[in-house]
Amino acid sequence: MGKTTGFMEYKREVPSDRAPLERINDWNEFHLHMPDEDLRTQGARCMDCGVPFCHSGVLISGMASGCPINNLIPEWNDLIYRNHWHQALDRLQKTNNFPEFTGRVCPAPCEGSCTLSSIDPAVTIKNIEVSIVERGFDEGWIVPALPEVRTGKKVAVVGSGPAGLSAAAQLNKAGHSVTVFERADLPGGLLMYGIPNMKLDKRQVVLRRIKIMEEEGIAFVCNTEIGGKEYPVKKLRSEFDAVVVTTGATQPRDLPIDGRNVKGIHFAMEFLTTNTRAVLNGGEDFISAKGKDVIIIGGGDTGTDCVGTSIRHGCNSVTQLEIMPKSPEERASDNPWPEWPKIHKVDYGQEEAAAKFGADPRVYLTTATRFESDENGAVKAVHTVEVTWEKNDKGQYVPQPVPGSEQVRPAQLVLLAMGFLGPEKLLVESFGLELDQRSNIKADFEKYSTNIPGIFAAGDCRRGQSLVVWAFNEGRGAARECDRYLMGATELP
Repeated sequence: MGKTTGFMEYKREVPSDRAPLERINDWNEFHLHMPDEDLRTQGARCMDCGVPFCHSGVLISGMASGCPINNLIPEWNDLIYRNHWHQALDRLQKTNNFPEFTGRVCPAPCEGSCTLSSIDPAVTIKNIEVSIVERGFDEGWIVPALPEVRTGKKVAVVGSGPAGLSAAAQLNKAGHSVTVFERADLPGGLLMYGIPNMKLDKRQVVLRRIKIMEEEGIAFVCNTEIGGKEYPVKKLRSEFDAVVVTTGATQPRDLPIDGRNVKGIHFAMEFLTTNTRAVLNGGEDFISAKGKDVIIIGGGDTGTDCVGTSIRHGCNSVTQLEIMPKSPEERASDNPWPEWPKIHKVDYGQEEAAAKFGADPRVYLTTATRFESDENGAVKAVHTVEVTWEKNDKGQYVPQPVPGSEQVRPAQLVLLAMGFLGPEKLLVESFGLELDQRSNIKADFEKYSTNIPGIFAAGDCRRGQSLVVWAFNEGRGAARECDRYLMGATELP
């Protein structure tokens, strides 16, 4: 590396975010950018380690260790340090079709496996990544890249989320004519409607990339659901030489306890989707948290997004119930580097809640037992109980209620953010696709071929709920195998 002692000389620094009490008044992105000179200093912290786990992209103990799309991180860190921004962008785009997305919303498993993080805070990989791509847009280096030759083959991509977009981009690069089908009114899937605008700006970031893809020759057909009467599978298969299914795992996990059917209880994604539509269109048709006591059941990124969105609506209070215990402040002995660090983190939503209401909204080792309604049939309270995790007769850890810990919490809006159970069944049944034991589309990793020749599956609909960066990995892989199927060989990575 250019600065062989940089990791000893410089401390980790990240750009400041907008102040919590300022940013909760709008839907603009809250991340700020660092000056170039400070970014170069951070790039100098990269160690040129002999085994760069940061771009390994492997699963250790069931969790991502390193970048799943194998970004060439040490290379572009060095190029940034040397002030070679255009070359850094070239390296970045070799592995990542959309670094403006991962640089904003990826939890950065690369940083969790950074060699430096075994003794010191990790290199600021994610921040450098998004800075490189935004510099590329600012300088006009990122322009539509049309394929030199068209193969005459037509491919349908069903679903325009992260996996669908990366599959479409790679298939188009190989020269195939690609049409992406999306049932929503705008393309982007999870990137458009599943992630709030303050984390990922829809017009300035998502639609900017969609426009480039359209100029590269990719067609987007929205407001169209494949498998129904409007566009049956038989018609799709007759019009295209191959199909890549990337519909995501959109079937939400429910909480079938007493009172579940009362009004005011919604799945998190319904809440977030209607809100983003209102932000984009300026309408009033959304699930509002204004003036309400909000209880969010479930943690993770989706729960955090519900916290941040509720606060921007002007909620009266917000509480986030998590059935799991609070993570330790530092790595536990059974969670060594380079595993993903399972440590306590305060995300933007919790930071905003603490600034607004004086405390982190999360309540750990607690679960809901009953929803209570008022005289109008609307939720007015959530009954909860604390739990401990104990082994059952099969040796499995299961939650057990703690006697005397029952509590009644006021709530006029309840949001269920407990994850997803796989793809919705309409499309799967219409195609006749086989499912695995976890109710995902059955298709081997790295092969992506389903039980029907010419139909491939990738992303969350195949692997289950996962990270955006894993969806990019799978979309690229499915495109490679689809290209091999169509042409007999492939040059796609």
